[in-house]
Order: sequence, then structure tokens, then C-alpha cells
Amino acid sequence: MRVKGGNRHEKRAKLLKFTSGYFGSKHRLYKTMNEARIKALAYAKVGRRLRKRDFRKLWITRISAACRLNDISYSKFVAGLRKANIQINRKMLSELAIADPKAFTQIVDQAKKALGEAK
Repeated sequence: MRVKGGNRHEKRAKLLKFTSGYFGSKHRLYKTMNEARIKALAYAKVGRRLRKRDFRKLWITRISAACRLNDISYSKFVAGLRKANIQINRKMLSELAIADPKAFTQIVDQAKKALGEAK
């Protein structure tokens, strides 16, 4: 009778390659290797979610700093953008604030006009 599913060596080799840099038994013993792989993949998924949060926080911090230079708070600026019907995402706003402060100032002025705070 023929034995089917004889790819155990291939599975182990693939797992060995995945855990090659791990410390201690995590890269030697099959069971701990597999547990380490499962944990690593779970942490990687969590990290991908956290990265999105971290970048959004960074963009908001940059925009807020640029708004303060233009005598407006971040929350009022965002409210003004909504009233002025300007749809630019936070990533692009933060890039504008860094790369082209004059253009950012023009956007802030439009937001102030929409709020009725123009000088």
C-alpha cells in the first residue's frame, strides 16, 4: 500500500526557513517553531493595523503644527475645509504643510473664509 501526503520534510524545511533567525528552541524544535510562526504572523497582522493609526496620528500632528503657524486650531481648520467643500486627505495636507507652506496657507485662508474668520 502506498503512503500519501509525504511532504513532511518539505513542510519542516519551509518552517525552518521562516524561523531561521529566532532564538533558542524557536528555530530548532518543530512544535515551538510552529508556535513561534503562528505568533509572528498574528503580531504582523496587528502591526499592519497599528501602522495605519500611527501614520494618521503623524499627519494630524503635522497639520496641527502648520495650522498653529497660521493662527487656527486643527479642529476649526478641518471644520472650515468641510464647509468650503475642500476634500483633501490628511496625508496630502501634511505633505503640503511640509513641502509647500504657501499653498497650505492658501488652503487655510479658504477654510477661514468658509468659517467667517477671514481678516
